[in-house]
Amino acid sequence: MTDIVLMKVSNILVPHDEAAAAFIQKMKAGELTHADFKRVRNYKFHKKYFALLDFAFEQWEPRGGLTYKGIPVAKNKERFRKDLIILAGFYESTVNIRSEVRLEAKSISFAQMDEIEFEALYSKTIDVVLQRILKNYSRDDLNAVVDELLRFDR
Repeated sequence: MTDIVLMKVSNILVPHDEAAAAFIQKMKAGELTHADFKRVRNYKFHKKYFALLDFAFEQWEPRGGLTYKGIPVAKNKERFRKDLIILAGFYESTVNIRSEVRLEAKSISFAQMDEIEFEALYSKTIDVVLQRILKNYSRDDLNAVVDELLRFDR
C-alpha cells in the first residue's frame, strides 16, 4: 500500500510531490491500480505538525539508563508521537486482557480527523511540548523554529 498525494490541474490529477511522481513513473502503461481517495485536510499544515514533532523529538532527552529485561531502551519517534497526542487529550480509553485501562492515541489520518480537530490537536501539542520538553521556549519561539524548518524542507 502506497499513500500518494495528487493535485487537480484543469481536469487532470497530477503528482503533488516527488514520491507521487516516482510511484506513477513505475507504473506500466495500461496497468490498473486501485485508489481510495480522501481529501487532504491542509497538506502544508499537516507537514507543519510533523515538523513540530520532529523538532520536539530531537530536543527530547529521556532519563538515561533505562532498561527493560537488561536491554537498553531506545527513543522511538512513533511512540513519542502517540504519547504527545495522548497528553494533548486526543485519545480513546481501552481495556486490555488484564483489565488494565490503556489510552490509545486518536488517528490523525485525513479520514479520521477533520481540519478543526487537527488544528486543536496542533495547538494542544504545542502546549505539551512547551510544558514538558522545551520549557525555555515561548509559543512564538517554537512557531518560529517550526516555520524555519519548513522553509528548509522546500
